[in-house]
Amino acid sequence: MSGRSDRSPAVDTANRAPDGIRLDKWLWAARLYKTRSLAADDIDRGRVLCNGAAAKPSRELRVGDKLTLRRAGWQQEIVVNGLSATRGPAPVAQLL
Repeated sequence: MSGRSDRSPAVDTANRAPDGIRLDKWLWAARLYKTRSLAADDIDRGRVLCNGAAAKPSRELRVGDKLTLRRAGWQQEIVVNGLSATRGPAPVAQLL
């Protein structure tokens, strides 16, 4: 036999849309925080809620999740419309 037919085809993971992404990474990619460490600090301090509950920076964020950001004197409600692990231009970040 020249080839094995019992192998499954290779999966191209580079072009696949992510199922979930870290909360701190998404906040940074969506340009809501200047650095991931600033996002992680606010998450650890309880200033970022995911679906109404406290979260950790490593929480897997999915499309449709609702985030609440509390900062000095105001609160912002955000619904996740898209996922990205890279920080792109501001017009793209607004779509997330």
